[in-house]
Amino acid sequence: MAATKTTAPVKSTAPGTQASPILSLWNAYYETTSTRLKTIDAFLVFLMLSGIIQFLYCILVTNFPFNAFLAGFASCVGQFVLVASLRSQVNPANRNEFKEVSPERAFADFALGSIVLHFFVYNFLG
Repeated sequence: MAATKTTAPVKSTAPGTQASPILSLWNAYYETTSTRLKTIDAFLVFLMLSGIIQFLYCILVTNFPFNAFLAGFASCVGQFVLVASLRSQVNPANRNEFKEVSPERAFADFALGSIVLHFFVYNFLG
């Protein structure tokens, strides 16, 4: 008796019917996130890219004024932390965590923290 080979049926999916996880994540982000949070996220991406470019420049080209590199990189990292804190405080999904903090107070804290951060960065430059 000859053995017959059976194969599992192959599911045929048309291209585009099954979205990739990254595409579905982007679509959900685009549809559910407010414009205010998208603006904050764009600034976070800018700060991250700015810090990466500074770091790569220091490694690949030169780090001659090393205190300038440290001040610029610390400014990017510190501002990123302050903006991430602002984003978490103004996000409506986190309203239970920050019941007593209004969006105006969160922005005032962010502005004051930014002023203090940049005061120290400017003084570090010499």
